Amino acid sequence: MDAADVTVAGSAPAAPPRFVTGSLLKHILIMTGTGAVGLVAIFIGDLANMLFLSWLGDEAIVAAVGYASSILFFTTSIGIGLSIAATSLVPPAIGAGQRARARRLASSALMLTLAASAVLTVVVWLAVSPLLTLLGAAGRTHGLARDYLWILVPFLPPLALAMTATGILRSVGDARRAMHITLIGAVVNIALDPFFIFTFGLGIHGAAIASGIARLAMVAYAFYAVVRVHDMASKPSVSALKEDWPPLLGVAVPAVLTNVATPVGNAYVTAAIAAHGDSAVAAWAIIGRIIPVAFGAIYALSGSIGPIIGQNYGAGDNARMRRAFTLSLAVNAAFTLVAWIVLWLGTGSIIEFFKVTGSAADLIRHFNAMLSPLFLFLGALFVANAAFNTLGHAQLSTWLNWGRATVGTIPFVEYGSRHGGAEGVLAGNMIGGIAFGLLAVWLCYRLMDRLKADAME
Repeated sequence: MDAADVTVAGSAPAAPPRFVTGSLLKHILIMTGTGAVGLVAIFIGDLANMLFLSWLGDEAIVAAVGYASSILFFTTSIGIGLSIAATSLVPPAIGAGQRARARRLASSALMLTLAASAVLTVVVWLAVSPLLTLLGAAGRTHGLARDYLWILVPFLPPLALAMTATGILRSVGDARRAMHITLIGAVVNIALDPFFIFTFGLGIHGAAIASGIARLAMVAYAFYAVVRVHDMASKPSVSALKEDWPPLLGVAVPAVLTNVATPVGNAYVTAAIAAHGDSAVAAWAIIGRIIPVAFGAIYALSGSIGPIIGQNYGAGDNARMRRAFTLSLAVNAAFTLVAWIVLWLGTGSIIEFFKVTGSAADLIRHFNAMLSPLFLFLGALFVANAAFNTLGHAQLSTWLNWGRATVGTIPFVEYGSRHGGAEGVLAGNMIGGIAFGLLAVWLCYRLMDRLKADAME
C-alpha cells in the first residue's frame, strides 16, 4: 500500500474504516438516526412551505405546488443519483485503506455532479411550461406552478452538490455533519418562508425564493465540512478525471436512471389524480409532503446502509455485509410500523393543519389508515437498491425501479382510477410496489451469495 493511501500531506493520519468493526445494528441506527433528523428536517421545510401556502386559502396555489413538486422530484432524484456515485465508490476505497484514491474519487464526483446538474438546469428550465401541461396543469394553476419552478430550478446545482457532499461525509462515517447540511437547509427555509410569503406579500413566489436561499446555505456548509474538516476533496486534474469518470459514470448513469423512475411514476399518478379535479391534486400534494416526513427514517436508512455495506465489501467481509443487509430490512419494518401508527393517530391534526375539507380530507384519511403500511415494500426496494449500487450491480436497481414505475404502477393506477376514483389511484400506486420490494430482497441475497462463492474460489 502506498503511503499516500494512508496519510494526506499536511493532514493527520486517516482514521481506520469505521464500519468494519463494532455493532452493525449500532452503526445502522446511528447513521440512520442522524440521517433521518437531517432528511426529516428538510422535508419539514417542504411541509412548512405547503402549510404556509395553504394558509393563504387559495386551493390553486396548493395544487400548483403539487404539479411543480412532480418536476422538482424529478430533478432532485437526478441529484440523488449523481450522489450515489460517490457513496458507492468512496466507501470501498476507504474500507480497503486507499484514502488518496477515495479523496480523488470524491473530488471527481463533485465535478461530475456540477457539470450534469448545470446541464439539467438549463434543459428543465426551458421545458417547464410544456412539462406542466403534460401533467395536466391549466389556467391560473399552470401559471403559478410555472413561476414557482422558474425561480427554483436554477438552484438545482447547489442542491445536487450538497447531496454529493452529504454522501462523501457518510462515506467517511461523519453522520453528524452530513445531518447538519440538511438541518441548515431546513432551518433557513422555515425561517425565511413567513417573511417572503406573508411579510413581503410574495406568496408562492416568496416560497420559491426562500427555498433557493436555503439551498445556497446547504452547499456552503457542505463544502466546509468536506474540504476543511475532512480534507476529502483533492485538487481536480485532467488525468484524475479521465481515470475516475468511467467508474463514476458506471454507477451514476444507472443510479440516475434508477432514481428518475420514481418521479416518472409519480408524475403518472399526478396526471391520473388530475382527472379527478384540483381538490384531489391538492390532497395528493399534501400527501406528497407527509410521506417524506413520516417515512424519513426509511429514506435515511437507504442512504446509510450503502457506506456500511461498502466498507465491509471493500474489507472482504462478506458475512458481515450480509448481516448488515438483513438488519436493515428489520429496521425498515420497525420504522414502517411506527410511521403507520403516528399517521393513523395524527390524521385529524394533519387535516386541521392544512385546512382541507371534503374529498381532499377523505383522501388523506384513506392514505394514512389503509395505504401507508405498504411503504414497507418500497422501503425494502430502496434498501436493496443501495446494496446493488455499492456491490457493483447498479443495473439491477435500474431495472427494478423502472419495473416498479411502469408495470408496477400504470395498470394498477389505471384500474384504481376507473373503479375507485382518486382513492383507487392512490391504492393502485401503493399495491403495485409489493412484488418489486419482495423481488429486490430476493435478488440482493442471491447476489451476496454469489459474491461469497466467488471470493472462496
